[in-house]
Amino acid sequence: MSPRRVVVTGLGATTPVGGDVTATWVALTSGRSGVRALDVDWAEELPVRIAAPVAVEPAPLLEPVEVRRLDRVQQLALVAAREAWSDAGAPAVDPERFAVAVSSGGGGLGGILRQNEVLRREGWKRVSPMTIPMYMANGSASWVSLEFGAAAELHAPASACASGAEALALGLEMVRSGRAEVVVAGGAEAMIHPIVLAGFAAMRALSRRNDDPAGASRPFDADRDGFVLGEGAAVMVLESAAHAAGRGARVYAELAGAGRSADMYHIANPEPSGAGAARAMRRALADAELTADQIGHVNAHATGTPMGDTAELAAVRSALAPAVDGLLVTAVKSMTGHLLGAGGALEALVTTLSLYHGTVPPTRNVDKPDEVGGIEVVRDGCRPLTGRAAGAISNSFAFGGHNVSLVFRGGDNSSIVKLNR
Repeated sequence: MSPRRVVVTGLGATTPVGGDVTATWVALTSGRSGVRALDVDWAEELPVRIAAPVAVEPAPLLEPVEVRRLDRVQQLALVAAREAWSDAGAPAVDPERFAVAVSSGGGGLGGILRQNEVLRREGWKRVSPMTIPMYMANGSASWVSLEFGAAAELHAPASACASGAEALALGLEMVRSGRAEVVVAGGAEAMIHPIVLAGFAAMRALSRRNDDPAGASRPFDADRDGFVLGEGAAVMVLESAAHAAGRGARVYAELAGAGRSADMYHIANPEPSGAGAARAMRRALADAELTADQIGHVNAHATGTPMGDTAELAAVRSALAPAVDGLLVTAVKSMTGHLLGAGGALEALVTTLSLYHGTVPPTRNVDKPDEVGGIEVVRDGCRPLTGRAAGAISNSFAFGGHNVSLVFRGGDNSSIVKLNR
């Protein structure tokens, strides 16, 4: 039995460049950066004093009780999920056929650290009874499930920087297998905190271009010196194509395949040849039943670290050979910074919009491009998707050796209906 097709019918986001999907897309296609200097006292003592906070604070968008009870990461997840659900038309679905998969790499870290300070200064009786629910890595997923009444399954993958992509892969599998008709899937992260910046800085993983925030994140540039820490959330509504067609839903694209692998190399560094990443890409292509010459675009993981970008380019050349000539590659982290556990979800969302609009956003700050061997890194403005652009890949790779690749295929309502007959 061939697997059921899975389509994207709703999008929601809150990011460093925009408070919703439209604002985010406009900013990215305009090449606008969301990285800025941190105007807080604690940053003055750190070697890295830049980051990419969300453009719109979540608290004014929520009820006061939600602000009190939810950690910041959960607030961001709920804002993005509500936009995605509304964008999908709030589909009517049996709760037992409705699932959630929303990830976070770090959970409510900020909240539990604040409560630790309360404990230290004021004693245990002053600690919030919501401390543990606010900290739980599955908290974002749980609040989304409660919000919309999803009872089929509930997942909260924690795969570091690949978590958001992992959640979407789980959503694909749940719909394909028939365990759910509708899945709300994505990721959220809120880790701009002194201990996180200090930890990454100690690893020398972060850019130290404190005097040039907008120019700090430089994927594929020869002078890159590390990533920029960002925060935000991105959520997508996935449906079986038959369910979407039955209610006349708008379809952005088809989530056609997913591939995973493990590097088995190092806790923080990528395998230099990109072999593990290439395996994930090949598996995603096979899962989508597409060939390399049907892929016109790759939304790269591309954090701006010296080793990571080189390994990913090697993986792309390996997985998509001999069809890399004319391949359009972009790296939105050049504008948003690295959203960690939400990064894969945001980049999958942008990949979906690239197919829907036929446009690939540019990569900022590529002044001295790496040698990319026939691959075109899109810069100096958007590029139209033409020719072989039936499919696009969104890559997410993570500390620990997690590799997740997602394949999307363009499609409109009429083609989706046809595919399901």
